[in-house]
Amino acid sequence: MDADACSSLNQLLMQSTEAGLLINWKKVFATYKDLGEKAIRQVPDDRLFWTFYNDSNSIGIIVQHMSGNMISRFTNFYEEDGEKPWRNRDREFESVLSTRQELIDEWETGWACFMGVLNTLSANDLARRVMIRGESHAVLEAINRQLAHFSYHVGQLVFLSKMLAKDGWESLSIPKGGSEGFNPQQMPKS
Repeated sequence: MDADACSSLNQLLMQSTEAGLLINWKKVFATYKDLGEKAIRQVPDDRLFWTFYNDSNSIGIIVQHMSGNMISRFTNFYEEDGEKPWRNRDREFESVLSTRQELIDEWETGWACFMGVLNTLSANDLARRVMIRGESHAVLEAINRQLAHFSYHVGQLVFLSKMLAKDGWESLSIPKGGSEGFNPQQMPKS
């Protein structure tokens, strides 16, 4: 294979990989959004803003922070630094929300902003540069950074929700002791 053909093949493989990455990101982020929502739904209204101690975060505070982060990072994604001068990050860690509907609205607003950008990305955008707190990142890095941030906080939401739902908790994956019944259903029949 000559150098031009090899270069063309490499470029085709790279585009295919990048397109697959974009599809995968959309699925993974949708899964984390859904996981957070399923966890929050199981928590009684009067427990959504409960904190373990004064410096800990409630479900409401985690949602405020995630939404504030998404809106700041993904508003004017390419044109402005992701840490906007109008963002009040410290306020995200104060009890501002007080109802389930406010919490849901805040969650949806943040996710709509983020997904609006994610859904417009093409393979050509992955190498573009964006700024986050004065530091240049490839779009690929910025989205991976967001994935790590979201998974961290959705894990917190699930953990808190499970504690707050107590005996009413319905597992979001394979329940304890349920692997034996689950695995045979997933395995191919021979």
